[in-house]
Amino acid sequence: MKHLFTLLFVGLISFSLNAQDKVAKIEFKETTIDYGTIEKGSDGVRTFEFTNTGNAPLIISKVSSSCGCTIPKKPDAPIMPGETGNIEVNYDTNRVNPIRKTITVMSNAETPTVALKIKGLVVDPSNNNVLEKKSKSVVEQ
Repeated sequence: MKHLFTLLFVGLISFSLNAQDKVAKIEFKETTIDYGTIEKGSDGVRTFEFTNTGNAPLIISKVSSSCGCTIPKKPDAPIMPGETGNIEVNYDTNRVNPIRKTITVMSNAETPTVALKIKGLVVDPSNNNVLEKKSKSVVEQ
């Protein structure tokens, strides 16, 4: 009877260790994208590229942003081990402001939650900067 319990115990332990060997791992090429200084209304689409460096299929379950002005798009199909995938981010460049947003990626990876960031500045070229030096002073005008 003792041998039976010992055999069952060893079998369960080895089964649980084998189950943990298969895990997906997500590795991003870069976790921050800098838009730089861009003009109002320009293309706001950028892409985060990642690779499944694990040995199990990677399933991206949810991608959300910290603001409604940023719309992320996740891959629909699982990413197989060794394959790459993309998370597309579309920022609304009609908002003239600095860009500081976080995109949260949730998956079945070893690290289940990853924070991606976008940054930059959207400017309106039609607005004159009040700090720019004018060619004539107020008295000369």
